[in-house]
Amino acid sequence: MIPRILATELIALAGQYPVLTILGPRQSGKTTLAKMAFPAYSYVNLENPESRIMAVDDPKAFFRLNPPPLILDEIQRTPQLCSWIQVIVDESGRKGDFILTGSSQFGLRSAIAQSLAGRNALTELYPLTISELAAAGIQLERDQFLVSGFFPRIHADRQEATRAYRNYIQTYIERDLRNSLNIKNLPAFERFLGLLAGRIGQLINLNSLASDTGVSSTTLAEWLSVLEASFIVYRLKPYFENFGKRLVKTPKLYFTDVGLASSLLGIRTAEAAARDPLLGNLFENLVVMEAVKQASNRGEAPALYFYRDQNGREVDLIIERDRKLIPVEIKASSTWNPEFAKNLRWFQTLSPRAECGMVIYGGENRIESDKYRAFPFQEATF
Repeated sequence: MIPRILATELIALAGQYPVLTILGPRQSGKTTLAKMAFPAYSYVNLENPESRIMAVDDPKAFFRLNPPPLILDEIQRTPQLCSWIQVIVDESGRKGDFILTGSSQFGLRSAIAQSLAGRNALTELYPLTISELAAAGIQLERDQFLVSGFFPRIHADRQEATRAYRNYIQTYIERDLRNSLNIKNLPAFERFLGLLAGRIGQLINLNSLASDTGVSSTTLAEWLSVLEASFIVYRLKPYFENFGKRLVKTPKLYFTDVGLASSLLGIRTAEAAARDPLLGNLFENLVVMEAVKQASNRGEAPALYFYRDQNGREVDLIIERDRKLIPVEIKASSTWNPEFAKNLRWFQTLSPRAECGMVIYGGENRIESDKYRAFPFQEATF
């Protein structure tokens, strides 16, 4: 197993709360992490039909056979158990009795909020970070990262990335989401996924997507919401402040794992990634999700945005921390160019809260000035 940074935070939280919930995409390593961090706990997988039927039909018998401390995997399959968990933890008064994992936020967050408010610590586990891979002795070049992505099993088991992502799409995305959305037109849904991959880092335009897929924008909005709730895609919100300009108010779209996006685009090798017209978009996806993952591994809700006005001036990423704004520019180029920082300097004139910016790029050198610091993407800390 590749050690996960979030483990330290989980162990600390389990000493403070009776219930700990780990959300994240399928295959991000939630089950492995829970078992590693809490080796003495019993384990039940609610994907198992027998366990799920008992949990739904006779929860008293279920918890009599499976008393805490207990890991309940894929809790979104039986969200009604949250009410029973509330009764158990209130009666016991113990900390860390239950570790719950879930791969879909759809309906689960509301069930937790209703039944486990004040009793539960909510965390999110995304696929591996670059630093987690490096700590395990796995160091890749830029284009190989774009193809291999960051799912733990691909790296730990040395799986061939193209086949692994094809299986992931068929097993989890098409099966799970088709069932939850009751999708009858699977080719249109597959086309929608491919079009989303081709729009990484762009503003979401459902009307354009509806025209390209032949599916109504209302239906596509529902599909997109479920993809987001299932941690397949990530929406980066625009930053608003009274700058005296008309600002773009539409989110930008990224995939939670860049390797999945590359697979949907038909990119199978590092050489193909290096030549692809969407290289810059894929690299931006990688860096934005690194920022999301690093914040989540600290137990923080990512305060991440982008900035764009209607004249087209843009900063790729804005990090809000302690009431300060850190502007970030993302460039796939392996060769440094001072022009990479021009939008950082421009943004710093707009907001008194803007601090020294960052340029994350595909090269090897570190560059520092009074306005920005430039880092190779492998060394970026957000």
